[in-house]
Amino acid sequence: MAGNQSVRKAKSTKQDEFYTQLSDIEKELKHYRDYFKGKTIFCNCDDPQESNFWKYFELNFTVLGIKRLISTHYETDKPSYMLEINRDENGDGLITSKDIIKTKLKQNGDFRSPECIELLKQADIVITNPPFSLFREYIAQLLEYNKEFIIIGNQNALSYKEIFPLIKDNKIWLGYNSGAQEFIVPMTFEQKNTYIGADGLKRAKFGNICWFTNIETSKRHENLLLYKTYNETEYPKYDNYDAININKVSEIPYDYKGKMGVPITFIDKYNPEQFKILDGLHRYSLYDLCGTNEYIRENHLEATDVNGKSLYFRVIIQIKEGIDNGD
Repeated sequence: MAGNQSVRKAKSTKQDEFYTQLSDIEKELKHYRDYFKGKTIFCNCDDPQESNFWKYFELNFTVLGIKRLISTHYETDKPSYMLEINRDENGDGLITSKDIIKTKLKQNGDFRSPECIELLKQADIVITNPPFSLFREYIAQLLEYNKEFIIIGNQNALSYKEIFPLIKDNKIWLGYNSGAQEFIVPMTFEQKNTYIGADGLKRAKFGNICWFTNIETSKRHENLLLYKTYNETEYPKYDNYDAININKVSEIPYDYKGKMGVPITFIDKYNPEQFKILDGLHRYSLYDLCGTNEYIRENHLEATDVNGKSLYFRVIIQIKEGIDNGD
């Protein structure tokens, strides 16, 4: 609950500056190390002087064989700057201040600005923690320019009408880890003088953060092991939708070939060779999250009621034919 309250507060105040911890970045990006070789990497939602994304790639620039690293800084109402690394100038294997080029921008560094879009066109991979409140728009831009990405987002985004179809159609998926659960929050000078913490840093905790990507992973081709068998008592159907309800991903019955509604956490276990994603169901009481009733109608979503009780968002899936999930 505390995590969701933090997200809602961030959305209502447009407080989108949450710095990802270096340990969380290393935990995820270690799975893509070979993929970065010879690539131009763009961190377009970072303060490079504070960002641990920049720090990770600066420290590992030579080891990873990166071709070029770019990061732009955002300012609210004035021109900003960008940093870039093109090479290790003296060949000592270390990136120093002499290897980092700082360039003034004519605009404020917003990822939607013409300057940042031109830099985006030059990039192979975008890796960053974009503003939660602009996640829909951010994903749309990456896909418009056909960019590969590894980014952090809120798990609630999986049910957005702009995002869920991309998951369903295997255009984007989740990364290897559950995502960062604790972020560093930037503070003003006055806050730094009054905040008391073990390390002098202010943190915000979230319980529903994911890594989103469209770069192939080995994880998404691992079969989910199923052991339960179907029975009508344990797996009731929805009141107004022809599918059985499943409350835990681990309880998906291996011998049921019809439609099944599973929690949104299923997407973290989704193997497109084992399952088909058919639809998504919302309960009517989530209109405040979805926007309006039109959201439901436009996306062919129904209420997820079982015996009159509303449930949270459900992903409608089906086991693919020819798949044997039994022990």
